[in-house]
Amino acid sequence: MDPTLTLIGASMLVISILLSPLSSRLGMPVLLIFLGVGMLMGEDGPGGIRFDNFEVAFFVGNLALAVILLDGGMRTRAETFRVGLKPALVLASIGVLMTAVICGAVAYWLFDLNWMTALLMGALISSTDAAAVFSLLQGRGLHLNERVSATLEIESGSNDPMAIFLTLMLLALVETGSESSVWGAVLLLVQQFGIGALLGVLGGRALAWLVNRSHLLPALYPLLVVAAGMALFSAANGLGGSGFLAVYLAGVVLGNRQVRMMPMILQAHDGLAWFAQMSLFLILGLLVKPVDMLPIAGSALLLSLVLILFARPLAVFTTLWPFGFNRRELTFISWVGLRGAVPIVLALFPVMYGLPEAQLLFNIAFFVVLISLVVQGSSLAGFARWLKLEVPAPTEPYRRLPLDIAAAGDHELMLFPLRGERWGEPRPLNRLNLPERAAVAGIFRDRGCIAPSPELEVQEGDVLALFALSENLVELGHALSGRQPPQHLRERAFFGDFVLNGDALLGDVEQVYGIEFDELPPDLSLAECFARRTKGHPVVGDRVTLGPVSLVARATDADSVTKVGLKLEDSKPPSA
Repeated sequence: MDPTLTLIGASMLVISILLSPLSSRLGMPVLLIFLGVGMLMGEDGPGGIRFDNFEVAFFVGNLALAVILLDGGMRTRAETFRVGLKPALVLASIGVLMTAVICGAVAYWLFDLNWMTALLMGALISSTDAAAVFSLLQGRGLHLNERVSATLEIESGSNDPMAIFLTLMLLALVETGSESSVWGAVLLLVQQFGIGALLGVLGGRALAWLVNRSHLLPALYPLLVVAAGMALFSAANGLGGSGFLAVYLAGVVLGNRQVRMMPMILQAHDGLAWFAQMSLFLILGLLVKPVDMLPIAGSALLLSLVLILFARPLAVFTTLWPFGFNRRELTFISWVGLRGAVPIVLALFPVMYGLPEAQLLFNIAFFVVLISLVVQGSSLAGFARWLKLEVPAPTEPYRRLPLDIAAAGDHELMLFPLRGERWGEPRPLNRLNLPERAAVAGIFRDRGCIAPSPELEVQEGDVLALFALSENLVELGHALSGRQPPQHLRERAFFGDFVLNGDALLGDVEQVYGIEFDELPPDLSLAECFARRTKGHPVVGDRVTLGPVSLVARATDADSVTKVGLKLEDSKPPSA
């Protein structure tokens, strides 16, 4: 092996990592930086590296996407399927098809392609990359309401099979020109979804069983998961199913079960997912020649704008409107149609098939991804805040460490830094209102460790180490939060001054607070008000405005609102 190649590859990774902080400073997706480094090191850039091995890029791209989807699946909570599964699947199927047809029609007009090749171009750019979206939003500390975040998470893991199906079907039609291939393509779609879903669910359960019954060194558990995930991905592809869907569903199943060393597995996979994204975008950046994109820049820009401003919004509003989304949510989901690695990897299929227009299709797809990352990626966080889709975020521990001994059960060691106005004045440990099954292990202060005692006072700057269950994270967050969120996300500003039970009746609220709700019957509960307005799937942050009052969903259990905030629109306290 030539040491020069490994030196160059490792140096590109180092440069990309060191430049990643520019993402938050410049307001651009970090993936765009990786792509830019690859282009600069490529044949037309200062690096001058000539790389045109599409087979290697295709292989690396598929493995990298599998690692990213496995990590994303493990971080998708099963509760999100309650509000996001049906709309996400409709958007990931019908929405992708609509986007492909619209973009195909525009490509036919712009690039003088035949109809089948133009529709293939539309299929290549029909899939979104919500993983890139959330890496950007989380980096900005943005916490979206569950209806929006759940839909985007599930869509990101389920829209790839539809885009792959359309790509393979249209490739077959372009090659053979026979309409009989359509029936084979429909069978391919059923096969892709069916085998992928079955293997994903069964593989996830088998992997959870395997991890829980293995006794390994702690560092080997994440490697076991990623190796098994890659084996499942390859098996699904080998049987004619969707490896992407299989590995994503396996991650969902694994992440929602009691699995040994799960916090450590997630922590290691976070690094693996970043490594996969960096490697993928660096290689894709090396493949492209910016000089070849100049002749198509004007037409590709117009195609990008049609995709961003017309095709994606039309698909979103058409498919999601029946599910109870409001206009602000639909507008944001429309704007979140961020294109990332998937369209570029799909654009490698025509190259592998040897299509005459393959290089043109690849260049167009690459240009569309660039425009999407620059235009949409740089504005997502501000757009979400402008549309008021933020909800107060729970306080999370700085570090979670699993305790791999039977006597500890499901307890973990968690570290919570004490910061903010609340901890300006010292307070004793026995007044922290911790959950029953949580116990303080120690306090770190000035690089020293202090043994806990009930009267010991803690203050800002201390780091509290405690043993607790993951199910108590929300309670711990409330007990140990201290840093004040922005004014509009503080509890009283967001939820209002009064907290009511979801089963309280409107008539009782009228009598207690002197407010009249003429438009609804008095025997209707507050929870039923939310169920009517949200098609039965309310989430925290939902609002129901009744005259001068806004009811804000404060807590939910399954499909019912359990706690409601009462907020006057004119900010005046209600009369008792």
